[in-house]
Amino acid sequence: MRARWEAEADLVVVGTGVAGLTAALDAHALGLRVLVVTKAALGDGNTRWAQGGVAVVLPGEHEQGDTVDRHVTDTLTAGAGLCDQIAVAQIIADGPAAVTRLRKWGAVFDSGEDGRLARTREGGHTAFRVVHAGGDATGAEVERALLAQARDGRIAMLDNHVAVEALRTPSGAVAGLLVLDGDGVPGVLRAPAVLLATGGVGQMYQVTSNPEVATADGIALALRAGAVVADLEFVQFHPTVLYMGSGARGRCPLVTEAVRGEGAVLVDGNGSRVMVGVHPLADLAPRDVVSAAITRRMNEIGDDHVFLDATHLEGSAFRKRFPTVYAACAAVGVDPAVDPIPVAPAAHFSCGGVVASVDGRTTVPGLYAAGEVARSGLHGANRLASNSLLEGLVVGSRAARAIAADRAVGLLGDPRKAELLGSLAAAVAERDVLQRTMSRHAAIGRNGDGLATAASVLEKSTVVRPLGTRESVEDAALTMAAEILLTVAAERTESRGCHVRTDYPNRNDGAWQRSVPVRLDAAGRPFLFERPVLGGVA
Repeated sequence: MRARWEAEADLVVVGTGVAGLTAALDAHALGLRVLVVTKAALGDGNTRWAQGGVAVVLPGEHEQGDTVDRHVTDTLTAGAGLCDQIAVAQIIADGPAAVTRLRKWGAVFDSGEDGRLARTREGGHTAFRVVHAGGDATGAEVERALLAQARDGRIAMLDNHVAVEALRTPSGAVAGLLVLDGDGVPGVLRAPAVLLATGGVGQMYQVTSNPEVATADGIALALRAGAVVADLEFVQFHPTVLYMGSGARGRCPLVTEAVRGEGAVLVDGNGSRVMVGVHPLADLAPRDVVSAAITRRMNEIGDDHVFLDATHLEGSAFRKRFPTVYAACAAVGVDPAVDPIPVAPAAHFSCGGVVASVDGRTTVPGLYAAGEVARSGLHGANRLASNSLLEGLVVGSRAARAIAADRAVGLLGDPRKAELLGSLAAAVAERDVLQRTMSRHAAIGRNGDGLATAASVLEKSTVVRPLGTRESVEDAALTMAAEILLTVAAERTESRGCHVRTDYPNRNDGAWQRSVPVRLDAAGRPFLFERPVLGGVA
């Protein structure tokens, strides 16, 4: 595929979520020429849909007795033994400064009656430490502030261009990208550093809280460039996504965990509490626990949803605190003041991804990753609620500094020597088949037979196609990520965090308190290998 045009920069950032924009702003401030690329319109990523808030312990504005160390402990507990303790400590410790700077950039968070930041509590947290904006529109406010700052700084942005493949130097360093515009016209972006901030894999499933752009693009691109991925088997299902009917597909509205933080409880169709006796934190247990409990209850009673009862909140109070949730409920004829809200778990967050350090460095020179696309070691086997925006702010900033430092000491490749290596074609499964297969066999409650069936279905339904359109790039990425997930999920014969095996219901620390790294072999097929992974457990 011959490029029709070329452009140059010091850093290409792929994605306009919190991690990508933070990295772009900091790199620009450090004197780098930055180009931000997104395959959709600016702001169409996952960040804008984040409702709950940012988990952070701010000096002078935290609950009495809460500390950064306590936040670290809650994160490690939620991560079920697979967090990197050093990475967790570093990211959480950097959180207060990152949020303080975000406020200086113009982000406005909600205040309480005392004039200090309002805080709520979400699943897995032992304190009220989640700050929020617009009631339940934190992501939208964070994104607004970052985009405004980027535009004021005149950072170059290229929308409606999908990143297809990395350019690599003869030594294997990444030094640019091949991209396609909406009409499939190819172009080349040459830069000694590429930062992936492309989000997760939500569109692998029939129902998700993720927007349509969450198609694992960055994971596939990184793998083809020689990078390592890990922990893809840990897909967090949010317990409370608005139930839109049995035929619902694609993104469905989230009912933020903060509603339970304000006292709402989960009940089944008979009015019986779902979480009583399941966990000491009951309805505020970690998300993997709540989602699994809801799934078990639905199977027991033969239903496909449960209810979130928030009727204890007076109607105007609910509308003021949760305007986004209220509007979504009203659109389907539900009044949360008098009606329990129908909810069900849906694919929400990928805890794994491209193996990267807390500074965004991957195993490939010139390639960096931050945000949901990366496996930094923060989340382990299950993400603690509202740690994702925090991670994007912190790691995005750290990655910018790492890129500037690596460039200054000559560790990056020469973009003039970079070229495309390999064939621009990949195995692609039809998306509806993939989504139905993964939802049936690789969601909550997996087993060996189902995983084997899913792998067989995908293998039989894939064909090799050229990566000449955005759709083909997305479908190829989803296919590769699904294949890896099925392989590693079958390998991990235990239940841990978001990975629930009905045929291996117990956690097995003796054999499985470790991540399983994956890379592509010479033929472009994923294979598992055993060695310590960068920035994480062995």
